Amino acid sequence: QVQLAESGGGLVQPGGSLRLSCAASGFTFSSYGMSWYRQSPGQKRELVATITSAGSMTDYPDSMKGRFTISRDNAKNTVYLQMNSLKPEDTAVYYCNVVRNGIYYWGKGTLVTVSS
Repeated sequence: QVQLAESGGGLVQPGGSLRLSCAASGFTFSSYGMSWYRQSPGQKRELVATITSAGSMTDYPDSMKGRFTISRDNAKNTVYLQMNSLKPEDTAVYYCNVVRNGIYYWGKGTLVTVSS
């Protein structure tokens, strides 16, 4: 079955950086686009970044452009999210996502806390 396991979250000071990882299994990773979402307390889950199956194209909501970079390593079945210049409002649980046969699959998420 599809499994997604996020890691790399933690406490970071404002202006700092983190790299999140998502290890995928149970499907042909290299055939699917992948996305990162995040959800803050009391807020809806929002899209952070998307990458195509081969990694040749990425897309970000306007509010995320410039600080976040999504990438993938198909040999390792892993997708990454590099986050720079972090702000307190980036505090959230970050989730890895794949849509397969119309079904949205999620990992358990990894908590990122940006605070001094």
